Amino acid sequence: MEAMENIVTRRSIRRYTDEPVTREDIKRCVEAARFAPSWKNTQTTRYIAVFDREMKERIANECVCGFEFNRSNINSAAALIVETTVEKRSGYEKDGSFSTTKGTHWQSFDAGIAAEAFCLAAHDLGLGTVILGVFDEQKVKEVVNVPEGQSISALILIGHPDQAPKAPLRKEVEELISYR
Repeated sequence: MEAMENIVTRRSIRRYTDEPVTREDIKRCVEAARFAPSWKNTQTTRYIAVFDREMKERIANECVCGFEFNRSNINSAAALIVETTVEKRSGYEKDGSFSTTKGTHWQSFDAGIAAEAFCLAAHDLGLGTVILGVFDEQKVKEVVNVPEGQSISALILIGHPDQAPKAPLRKEVEELISYR
């Protein structure tokens, strides 16, 4: 798939078929996402692939802050990716000070770039994804045993799409850009 077509046609998928996603599929997505740019090439994004049905159900039932929509989405996906970031590296100098006035902002920025690269790779493979933001980080950390020194950036669901949503309305380019 051409890059522009991939970007323009990717949608957030919230319903999936029962067809499994393989470890190889996930590995291919991470292979692409590892090329996402990061602060001073720190490459701090990590991925925990959760295939275990009981663990996914636990996350759905205990970790989504009562948000029913996320609960049903998690239960229908083939896998759940816990995207984590190694803390205190992105945006920091070696002495531990911040490099810019943005402070810890760069950690989230880098994770966002990597998440989009992961999702675009999945779309290129014919898979669907959605990035979830409503979750209790501490509870998810406990359920999946996130390594010490990492924080959770996002949960990404992945599976074979059981829907083909149309693109939501987008602002016109003229509204988004200005020239000086």
